Amino acid sequence: MPILSPYRSLPPEKRLSLLLHAITTNKEARALYTARLLSRGGGFRAVTLNARPAEKLAREVIRLKAEQPTDELDLLHLLYVQLEPMIQIDFLDAAGVSHERGVMPEDLQPPFVDAAKVQLAAAKVMEQHGEDGARYLRTLARYSAAGWPGIDEVVEKLNT
Repeated sequence: MPILSPYRSLPPEKRLSLLLHAITTNKEARALYTARLLSRGGGFRAVTLNARPAEKLAREVIRLKAEQPTDELDLLHLLYVQLEPMIQIDFLDAAGVSHERGVMPEDLQPPFVDAAKVQLAAAKVMEQHGEDGARYLRTLARYSAAGWPGIDEVVEKLNT
């Protein structure tokens, strides 16, 4: 059985809340997800989708799995940096990476730390956050491995 993307491994309610937050706080997100549904066919009309309440639109996107990989990354960033930054804060603190409430400086270049610090930070995240921490580490491995040497090996051990 293939390993789900970190986004797809989130509970459906969490995916719904992320998507709903994106749609209700960002007009471009609503237009993007409407376009995603329209591109899938199935008789949807733009005027109908645009008139739907945000929650109904979000539920339809999730039901049809209309999120694309770039959408998944954006939604995970929303989760780990804006809405629930504690896992990222704990990871960055343990790794010794400068940040402000989980947001790293724009000018910071990868790799951010060495593999030993990544392993230390990963162990702390797993200890403090369990499966949510594992999902966060899988997110780093999937989308930002160049910045975190050794993260692939850490995640490989999680998957065995």
